[in-house]
Order: sequence, then structure tokens, then C-alpha cells
Amino acid sequence: MGLRRPQSRYGRMQPDSSPSGKVETIEDAMRLERSRKGSWEVGSSPVRSLRSWASPVPRRAGRTQSETSSIDFELNIEEGVGAGSYHLDTDRPQCLEAWGASKSKFEVEQMLASPGNLPPPMTPKKREDVIRSVMPTATHELLSKLPPRLLTAQTEQTQLLRRKLAKGATVVFISAGLPGKRFTFQRAAALGIRCVIIEHPDSWSANLAVDGTVAKFIPVDMTQTSDAVFQQALHHIQALASDPEVGSADGIATFVELSVPLVSRLCEALALPGHRPSCVDAARDKHCTRAAMAAAGLPTPRNMLIHKPSGLLAAGQHVRFPAVLKPVSGAASLGVKKVCSMDQLQTCYSEVLEELSSLVISSGALIKGDPSSTNGVTAKNSIDLTLLLEQYLDGSEVDVDVVMSDGEWVYAAVSDNGPTLEPYFNETWAASPSLLPREQQVALKELAVGCVKALGFESGVFHVECKYTSTGPQLIEVNARMGGGQVHECNLQTWGIDLVEETIFAALGIPAGPVVQRNPLSGVAYCYVNASRSGKVVSTNVLVEMAEREGVVWAKPLVVDGASVVGPQDGLPTWLADLVVKKPTAREALDFLLQLEAEEPVRVE
Repeated sequence: MGLRRPQSRYGRMQPDSSPSGKVETIEDAMRLERSRKGSWEVGSSPVRSLRSWASPVPRRAGRTQSETSSIDFELNIEEGVGAGSYHLDTDRPQCLEAWGASKSKFEVEQMLASPGNLPPPMTPKKREDVIRSVMPTATHELLSKLPPRLLTAQTEQTQLLRRKLAKGATVVFISAGLPGKRFTFQRAAALGIRCVIIEHPDSWSANLAVDGTVAKFIPVDMTQTSDAVFQQALHHIQALASDPEVGSADGIATFVELSVPLVSRLCEALALPGHRPSCVDAARDKHCTRAAMAAAGLPTPRNMLIHKPSGLLAAGQHVRFPAVLKPVSGAASLGVKKVCSMDQLQTCYSEVLEELSSLVISSGALIKGDPSSTNGVTAKNSIDLTLLLEQYLDGSEVDVDVVMSDGEWVYAAVSDNGPTLEPYFNETWAASPSLLPREQQVALKELAVGCVKALGFESGVFHVECKYTSTGPQLIEVNARMGGGQVHECNLQTWGIDLVEETIFAALGIPAGPVVQRNPLSGVAYCYVNASRSGKVVSTNVLVEMAEREGVVWAKPLVVDGASVVGPQDGLPTWLADLVVKKPTAREALDFLLQLEAEEPVRVE
């Protein structure tokens, strides 16, 4: 069905009933109306009602719907996309086997050689020329009518104003990820955002346009080179100006790690709010990150790049042992190993190269390839697998979820990670809020924020991984997007902070100021149950009963009966189940979680 051509490049015009004259108060600001608004409305062609979503988040006691402006939504996690295939959506490299994966040049480049052949960052003059050549977005016009002081407060009333300004905006999401990210689009729809998804034609997310959750699904062949994907995405986004239902894009965002460099370049090309590509590239390159930290006077572990086997000796002598061997770009804990001697370094170097070359990359996530399958990516033949040897950091690992606005942090929450399963550094458990001493939490927050600033970021949501070592706080890596997996739920249940909402505000250029609770709303703990031994899954039935217990948020299988799994003795352990619990305190939640894990929720023989 063809689209009706609008009378202007912005689609169907809507009457402006905004208050005349200068806006001075929040009451006046709340009456502002968005101009150049498309005709599509959230749920205009729904199969199900958005209001029927049952929120997994309990309402805050003593507050009404109008006071909190909370919007119910369902966290809908789907573990599989085909028979016998179960995928995780955590931006972490874990899965069981490839399922119909195609060879994707874009995903290989972004996973193992980011930024691939994406356009280089613009010069300052070029950026200025682009900004001068485009018209301001409808959101920018609304913001220009407001005195800055109206959006700097961290109050419920100001947060309501931010939601008012965002409602009706068109936001393009590059890549949908795996089905577990469905809740991000449901949340955006509940906020009144006109979501446009650009993704591969066979993506599960195409159905979101059918059921009315998103306004438009635009298919793009994501198996092409990064530059080709960029050019086609840019063309489609520019063409939205002629779409009377959607209208011009107000912002571009992603919740998928592999698409962060692409989004930064699209924002730059269209003069939309977003991270500078040079900052994103530095964050995704561990060696560049260390250099930025050193230049800023932040603590930096000894490290050295290894381009080929002949560089092993020099790297071992410089870094010394124990050390950690890891890919320099983007592969998370796949290919990460602890080494304690030169002999072990040489052995592990070969093992890591072999491991990385066996990967399949599908929907922005790494999965283990099936040796007998012809599908998947042979990374060794197409990517320069540069590795980084880095000083081993002892101590407790933590996540710091940060929200930045105009160069300063407005939210930074520390959550604990349990000891990783070495030598593969597989995650075990997490707890929020942190159980570390307060002074250590403050030091970790300061380091996380300092690292984000050192890389040149000014606004947005960041997932920063750190350790508190015997010599103080140290950085592991900075992720320039909302953390995957249970991170959103963890922040929402612990502090009442919605990182999807904050991501959308940043994409629209709306200053952030989330309302942070004085005390935690609850303690949260979660884990991916690691296989303790190799074998076959006998039964997942225990999880069904476990999910019904008081305090269990969810207990989901990540494997099917009869599946082959790997224990730590034979390689990177398979994740068997996803457990999330809540209790009045983090300590109680963690104790409860470990009790459940000890019950062997998935039997392997």
C-alpha cells in the first residue's frame, strides 16, 4: 500500500496549540505541543493492548499512578528462535549452537575489528557544516522554547516534563538484537515514542510493526559490509521525512553493542544528538581506552598489544604474570583467559585464536559454531585477530551504571559481580545494591565517571565494568550503551531508574535528571547458572517449580532437555538457566539466589 505524499518534507502537519510568548514555568512547558508530528499513534494497529502488560516491577508503596507516572509493561524474554536453539540477549558471548546463522560482514567487522569500514569520524569543520545544513528537529524546537533551569532539577515534576517532551518523537533504533530485547520497544511505545526499527529482513522484530508496538520496520541486509549498511540506513532515515505516518527522525539509538559505532556515525551525518564516533571507537578498543585513561591520570594496568606470535615474548616481559589475554575489541569474555607463565601464554594464544575463529555471530550476539555446519563466520580468515595482554587485576568485580548529561553524571549505581570462573572469566552472580564498603563504592563511582569523561563522552547511558583491587579501583571496560541482560531490571527494581527511558532522552537531546531514591526499593540478585560439568541436559523441570516461589522474579531455562553442554574442564562453560530474585536487602537476595543455585535447577549427566 502506497504512502500519501505530504505537503512538506516533514509529513502531515499538526496544529500548534502551544502557549504563545516565552515559557517560564513547568506548567507552561507541559502545554507545549510537538510540531511536524506524523499521524501514526502507538497501538494504532494493535493485536494486543499495551495497557494489558503486567509489570514485573511492584508499585512503590504509598504512591499513586499519577505521582509516579509509572507505565506498566511486560518483560518478555524469549530464549529460542528455533527448535533446539536457545540464545541469550545479554550482549555477552554465550549460546549453545548456531541456528540458521548467515555470514555477516557487518557483524564480523564490528565484533572483531570495530569500526570496520564505517566512515571515519568527521573533522570539526565538517561537523559544523552538517549542523548548519540541516533543519532542527521538532524536539529541538520544543527544547529551544524552555529556559535550561526547567530541565536541570531531579524531581518527579521535571521527569514528567521530559516524558512530555519525548512523547510523539520519532526514534530510529538500529538493530533489534535478539527477542529478549522486546521489552525495550514495549517500554518506548508506552512512553509514546514512534519507534522505527532498521534490521535484517528476517528479524523477529518485524512483527512489532504488525502488532502496533512500533511505527515502522525497515529491512536492511545486515550481512553486507559496514559501509553498505551505513549508506542504506542513512538513506532510509532521510526518507522518513516524506512518510506522513512517521515524519523526520528526532533521534537514533541502539541497545545492541555491535551497532553503537554505526549509530554514532548516523547521528553525526544527520546532526542528531549522539556520541562522537571517535569516543565510541576508543571505548571499543581496549588499548585505546587504556591510553585515554593514562592521559587523564587515571589508574591504568600494564598492557601490550600482540599482533602475531613473535610478539608474545616481549608482551610477557612487559606485562609480567599473572596476566589476562583478551581480544582487543568487543568479544567480551569469549577469548579471555588468565595466564600465569610464558609457556601458558603461548598455549593460550593459540587456543584463543582457535576459539575466536570458530564463532558465529547472529543478531548482534556471539554464539558457538557447530563444526559440522557450513553456516557462520570464519573470523580467522577475514579478521586481523589482534590480542591484548594485560596485568591481572585481583579483587571484586562490579558494574557501574552511569547516566551522563551535559558532561556531568546524574546517576551512578554500583552493583557487585561474583567471582568469575577462571580461566574463562565467565560470570557467576550479581547483587544490587553493592555490598562493598561505602568508601570503595565512592571510589568506584569516581573511577567509572572519570573513565567515561576521559574517553570524551558527555551525555548518555553507560555500563562500566570495574574491579576493586588490592591497589584500589581499576577499569575493565566502558560500554557506551545500556547494559544487557538483567541490568535494566536491576536498576529499575533497586533504584526506580528506567535506563530505557534515559537512553531515549539522550537520543533526543533532552537533558537527563532521573529521580534517584534515597534508599533502595529492594535488594536484587541474579545469575546465569554455569554448567559444572560437560554432558547432556536430563531435565529442566525444577525451574518450573522454582519460578513459583516467593521472591523469585523469574527462573528461565536457557537449554532444552537432551542438549549437550560444556563444563569448565572442557572449555567455556554453558549457561543453563537465568535466575533473578528479590528480597528486602541485597544480602538476603544473594543468599536466596545461591540457595537456589545449589539445588541444581538444571540436571546434567
